Amino acid sequence: MSGTLWAFMPAIVAIVLALLTKQVYISLFLGIFTGALMYVGGNPLQALGTLYGVMSEKVGENVSIIVFLVILGIFVVLMQKSGGSRAYGDWAQTKIKSKSGALAATAGLGCLIFVDDYFNCLTVGSVMKPVTDKFRISHAKLAWIIDSTAAPVCIIAPISSWAAAVSGQLDGDGLMVFIKTIPFNVYAILTVIMVFAFCYFKLDFGKMKRNEQIAQDTGDLNAGETDLPTDEDSSIVSNPRGKVRHLIVPVAILIVCCICGMIYSGFFYDWDAGAYGTALQSANVIEAFSNCDAGSSLAIGSTIALVLVAIYYSIEKVVSFKEITESFTQGFKAMVPAILILTFAWSISGIMGAKGGYLDAQAFVETNMANIPQALESLFPAIFFVLACVIAFSTGTSWGTFGVLVPIAVTLLGGSGTLVFITVSATLGGAVFGDHISPISDTTILASTGGNCNHVDHVKTQLPYALSIAVISAISYVAAGFLASSGSVVSCLVMWAVALALFAAFAAVIKLKNKKNA
Repeated sequence: MSGTLWAFMPAIVAIVLALLTKQVYISLFLGIFTGALMYVGGNPLQALGTLYGVMSEKVGENVSIIVFLVILGIFVVLMQKSGGSRAYGDWAQTKIKSKSGALAATAGLGCLIFVDDYFNCLTVGSVMKPVTDKFRISHAKLAWIIDSTAAPVCIIAPISSWAAAVSGQLDGDGLMVFIKTIPFNVYAILTVIMVFAFCYFKLDFGKMKRNEQIAQDTGDLNAGETDLPTDEDSSIVSNPRGKVRHLIVPVAILIVCCICGMIYSGFFYDWDAGAYGTALQSANVIEAFSNCDAGSSLAIGSTIALVLVAIYYSIEKVVSFKEITESFTQGFKAMVPAILILTFAWSISGIMGAKGGYLDAQAFVETNMANIPQALESLFPAIFFVLACVIAFSTGTSWGTFGVLVPIAVTLLGGSGTLVFITVSATLGGAVFGDHISPISDTTILASTGGNCNHVDHVKTQLPYALSIAVISAISYVAAGFLASSGSVVSCLVMWAVALALFAAFAAVIKLKNKKNA
């Protein structure tokens, strides 16, 4: 079964069970166990051994991300104890006068935090949730905004962990090639446009509209769905002397330290040795971002930031030393659900072999992609977009998806030219879409955690929105592919003309339908 279509069976089992039972933990576990059974030939005891072996490998590979999440949890608790979160909420209530303003402020903050999607999801949620709660914005809507301004913004930001990951998959000056793909990333850019347009014009449809209506009418921000156990700890007492600066300064310190951590990692991390060395591995800051180890960078940066913030709070006398130490266990406790789901999601990707090994889904993709006729070159952007959607949805990893497909696209198309930029961009956009709608995706899990939204409910409410943009993107890539020979400017202009026209028509239909129902 290794290297065949059966390699995707663990993800299918996990996704179907999650949607049917709404029990994410057991669904993911059974998906991993299914893959382990397939790998060992049906022996349950050997399957358990394999399961925990894979889990151990994936946790070991991602321990820096786990450290980063725990530190973010500690940050959230400290900001609550300092009174900064409460003070910001009080200030925002005086400045933000409407629901649209709260939504726009949330989306704006999501766009500003472009360094890393993990950081984005948890920071935006913890900062803006008190404000959105005041205006009875459903947690599903908050999670959608967080998710739609996390990966889509990171994948079009030249300085981000995503830019570094993509650049590493490209030959030559990988960062410059990545920058050239940005104008063609229809899904990412249009998703951000959709967030602001739908918030401004108050457009909702599907289950999201139902959740919003329940939130407005009853104040039930989860629309009857079970909360994730990551809500604010009721035992945490906010300092009444807390000021807005006690929230803003720590967030700013965290951002600066994480960026500096990425630069440090890019200069000193030796990818060949897989460890930090003493010799500079990069020639300049831009190259350092391309060469950085994102997980390690965030762990280093957040650790330094935590020390600095603890000192800052001590000087300001808003949090005692005892409260700081207590925040460590409280912050870890708050992140346990997210860490558990991420561990399962990483493990299911590992047993499937999204990056090779075990059931080796990567080999299946590479073998079948090599058989695509060259005559279909004009359709390559649309084909790779759809393939990236399917693979990212099935594996729950956008990085793993473009890690497999980007080198294939570059090889098939000769490594340069407008069609290469369009195809690579389509692959990146498709990977983000598949990541958006997959219940086993780490960023989807973190978005629901940041919004304190039931995870399966977040997937269901976000699906129609993401799918609408995906359909528009696929059609736009067909047009761009056929015009690639006319040059990047012409193909880009026509592609966006098609995309914006379809989006405007879609938004108009939603508005008319809502007006008719009202």
